[in-house]
Amino acid sequence: MLNDQQRLLQHLQGVEKKAGEILTDRQDVVALDRRRNDDRVGMRALQQQKCDKTWITVGPLLLKMSSNEAEKLLIQDQKECDIEINKIRSNLKVKVNELRDLEFNPPVPGLMLKPLSHKEMAALNEGRGKNL
Repeated sequence: MLNDQQRLLQHLQGVEKKAGEILTDRQDVVALDRRRNDDRVGMRALQQQKCDKTWITVGPLLLKMSSNEAEKLLIQDQKECDIEINKIRSNLKVKVNELRDLEFNPPVPGLMLKPLSHKEMAALNEGRGKNL
């Protein structure tokens, strides 16, 4: 009886831990998406300003740098955010399926689908008689 209770408690702890990881990952995606959007707003402001130098915040620092360098910095940060978001999202799919396994539910249908590549779409459209 005590052994069954311990196994049940360990199972519930595993479910809660996996669910916590999923929630944390989702919050990370939202935070990275906000940062990516802030980068986009900053780039738009730089493009409209037409100044040689600009002030930019990097963490807690306020720096004055050339507008071109600031724009390159924002573009690089946006790319890094995109990469990190894609990593988290792909890991999130695996974690959701692991949680479903722990809950004795079947995997979410269609969760691991991947979009068709451009070549595959072109071949599909060509087979249907459409040209791109």
